[in-house]
Amino acid sequence: MRTIVICVLVFTAVFKVSAQKPNLQVAITFDDLPSTGAAPPDVTRAQIIDSLLATLKAEKLPPIYGFINAHTLEGMPSGPAILRAWTDSGNLLGSHTYSHPDLESISAADFEDNILKNETALKIYAGKTDWHYFRYPFLHEGETLEKRQAIQFYLKEHGYKTAEVSLDFEDYLWNDPYARCVTKNQMAKVDALHDSYLAAADQFIDIYRSLSSRLYGHDIRYVLLLHVTAFNAKMLPDLIALLRERGFAFISLQDALRDPAYSIDPTIGYPGGGAIEETLAAARKLAFPPAVKPNEWLDNTCK
Repeated sequence: MRTIVICVLVFTAVFKVSAQKPNLQVAITFDDLPSTGAAPPDVTRAQIIDSLLATLKAEKLPPIYGFINAHTLEGMPSGPAILRAWTDSGNLLGSHTYSHPDLESISAADFEDNILKNETALKIYAGKTDWHYFRYPFLHEGETLEKRQAIQFYLKEHGYKTAEVSLDFEDYLWNDPYARCVTKNQMAKVDALHDSYLAAADQFIDIYRSLSSRLYGHDIRYVLLLHVTAFNAKMLPDLIALLRERGFAFISLQDALRDPAYSIDPTIGYPGGGAIEETLAAARKLAFPPAVKPNEWLDNTCK
């Protein structure tokens, strides 16, 4: 995925599209159900999902798609109960492949087998809801056009719709530092992670809005990628508040994908993958807007 840049502790915006609050729409989605990433001591996987679900209910969000890797169930005894809690709360499940392979590292045929293997769990836990929404691991849709089109054909033949991403700030990067800081009781560092996370989200709202304006001439219905992590369980209320402050209303994934922007195929192989705007920008030879990601700071925090 592309190299991005995030201001570390500044909660300022660099690409403000309008001084007035716009009318924007976004669908929140979660990858890596039933759960992923490190967790602080005494925080269970069930508690993480319970916290996320409580926030989604309190904020009155529409049903949210969570994309599962059924392989995780093999090492997580609480996994089945987590998936049932997700669907019992009215939320929905889609496919993220069985074991989260990188399409750039395996053949199209092996990748298709991995998609098929995930369907057993989807049929069990998704019930009669539509689980035929697919999210590529790492947002890697094929480093060659041949591979990209092979998987596109497979998905279409098997009734899947691609759950493209159009808003992403790599939220998962903050989770492991958070777990380390809580473990060491360095709560001032947790506060710094909180501010940095929101600054990143705020900056990338501007970046993707700017790119959307260049590609489509207007804002699209955005699809936000998040992950089922302990830090997201903590941060979700503040992230929703930020999105509302920036002018976003919340819609379903189905509604978002009806935007004509998602029907435009960049028709390129794209090593490293990325959000739909990034791939289309690459096809049109437009540069991704500049930015700074605090990798080194996050990697060293609370070590």
